Amino acid sequence: MKSLFLFLMLLFYFSDVFTQSNNKESKPMKVEFSTIYTVLMTNDLSACRDFYTKWFGFEPVFESTWFLMLVSQGERPFTIAFMDEQHPSTPPSLPIFTNQAGAFLTLQVDDVKTVYDQVKQAGMPIHYHLKEEAWGQRRFSVIDPNGLFIDIVQQIEPAAGFWDKYMK
Repeated sequence: MKSLFLFLMLLFYFSDVFTQSNNKESKPMKVEFSTIYTVLMTNDLSACRDFYTKWFGFEPVFESTWFLMLVSQGERPFTIAFMDEQHPSTPPSLPIFTNQAGAFLTLQVDDVKTVYDQVKQAGMPIHYHLKEEAWGQRRFSVIDPNGLFIDIVQQIEPAAGFWDKYMK
């Protein structure tokens, strides 16, 4: 009987501790970032530089034998970087990026038809040709030198009722 009492007391104590720790309101961390950018592992920095500068007007802001950082033009620049997979500073266990990794890059523009016409006329291989999608995008897609699917989109009005079944 004494051991049952001790067991129940311990159970009560730990359940109370567990409940209190889970009920505490946690405040979100406040972190002020100076910039945020994606780094993709690659085995061909030059091909990445040439692709993004030629087709999308990115400019190199840092380039070395192992790292490339590119910035887009415009009022709100976007930064993307590439790192050579063989460099010793590569994070452990990260292979080069391939589209099979479950990610893609979206470049949103104001007039996707103009961009589509320009890159098509210049000879860029198009993976998915210009189309208006029922969910509210006009878009086309290309593949970068790493196999990354790049979705170039313009937001448009979705088809009436399209999103109804997806909303809570």
